[in-house]
Formats: sequence, C-alpha cells, structure tokens
Amino acid sequence: MQPNDLERIARQIRRRDLQAVVEAGAGHIGGEMSAIDILTALYFHVLRIWPEEPRHPDRDRFVLSKGHTACALYVTLAKRGFLPEEEISTFLQPHSRLNGHPNCNKVPGVETNTGPLGHGLPVSVGMAKAARILGAAYHTYVMTGDGEMQEGSNWEAISSAAQFGLNNLTLIIDHNRFQQGASLSDTNNLAPFRSKLEAFGWEVTEINGNEMSEIVPALQHRADRPHGIIAHTNKGHGISFMQDRVEWHHKVPNAEQYQIALAELSESL
Repeated sequence: MQPNDLERIARQIRRRDLQAVVEAGAGHIGGEMSAIDILTALYFHVLRIWPEEPRHPDRDRFVLSKGHTACALYVTLAKRGFLPEEEISTFLQPHSRLNGHPNCNKVPGVETNTGPLGHGLPVSVGMAKAARILGAAYHTYVMTGDGEMQEGSNWEAISSAAQFGLNNLTLIIDHNRFQQGASLSDTNNLAPFRSKLEAFGWEVTEINGNEMSEIVPALQHRADRPHGIIAHTNKGHGISFMQDRVEWHHKVPNAEQYQIALAELSESL
C-alpha cells in the first residue's frame, strides 16, 4: 500500500476506536491515537500474517507491550480480518473477549497477554531467541510506551537481545512524552533513548511516528543486531483538543467532544 492508503485506513481505525471508547465509557484513548499509525503500517503493509490462520508458524510476531491501549489493537485486528468488525461494539462489555488488556487465549492475532508494563519486551526477546533456535524466519516486533521504559525488566531484555545478537527483533518505543498522570519530564524521564539503546549495542532509528513515509521504511529496516525505533508521536494524535494533554491518557469524550473529534477524523477520508 502507498502511504496515503495507509493514512486513510489509520483515520478509519481512529474513528472506530473513538466510537468504541465512547460507547464503553472507558479506555486509554490518548495512547491509542499516538500508536495507531504504527499499528496500521504493521498490519496492512509490513507484517507477514494470515488472518485466517492466526497461529501460522511462519507468521511475524507483534507484541503490544503497552497493553492498556488494547482497543486500538482490537480495531486494527478486526479491520485486518482477524475478528468480526461488529464485535468491536462489545469492547469492555460483560463476557466480551475484548477486555481492557489483550488476551492471547481469547483474541485471534494477540501473541501474548500484556497489561503489567515491562513484560512485553522480555517476552519478545524470548520469541526472537526461539526463532533462532528453531531456524524460523519470522520477525518479532514489540511496541512499548516511553513511560514503560522506566521498568528495569526492559533494560535487562535490551541487554539480553544484544548479547544474543537478535537481528530478528525490532523494538518500537511510542515516544508521546506522556504517561498516566504526568509528562515524562515530570516523572522519571529516561529520554533521550537513542544513546542508551546504542550503549547496549542496538542499532537505532528515530522517526516521526505519525508519518507513514517514515514509519514504513523504519519497520522494514534490517540490521545485523537488534533494531530500536524511537517513534516521536503525539498523545491524542489527530484530535486537536486531546493532543499532548495528559488528562487524555484515559479520559472519555463527552457528547460535544465526540462530535468534534469525529468531524476532525473525517477530514480527508
């Protein structure tokens, strides 16, 4: 797909994500909006996947370590054909398999359960190491939040990935500069990330994580060592009153805000 096609799909995913959060009365919309361009590029251009065979052994793996943004993943999976699009209406409803954090035992296309931060990257290192042991050709991608990088388990995993020479592993840091309750600069700010990853022996690319022309080549890049992508994004991207506002980590739009957001996300569809 061309970048403009991917951008159109990303807008459609944003609209459906917005609708799902409003209908459910809960969600983590700010971090979902920052990540959707990357999710779109992965599932509609980069990943080698078969929606009709979600456990195909040759599939590429993607782990959403920032699991609280599950709704964006569900909408993306549905649009890609892993589950019925109408099922998105059950998000957070009683007995729904579309819970607030992804569950690999219930949702096709989810590789591992995530929610407690700092777990997705260590699991992904295991997946990439397993591919090496088995002689498998699949590539493993994992997305963390930038606040999540405060978890020490991530840095142990980064060290291990370099030690094992896992050039079949790509880490994407959704660097939207905000976490729950505060900006990174007001908490435990580990940015800039580039020098730290490089110090562990990783190859690093920095991109605008809301720009398809930069996202796609970064995701497709292959190196002789683990690859880290620092994706500079905007919390609440695409919705003017949400962008770069800490309260939209998990705030839900009211009726008036919902209509404004829908109108903004309808532009250029």
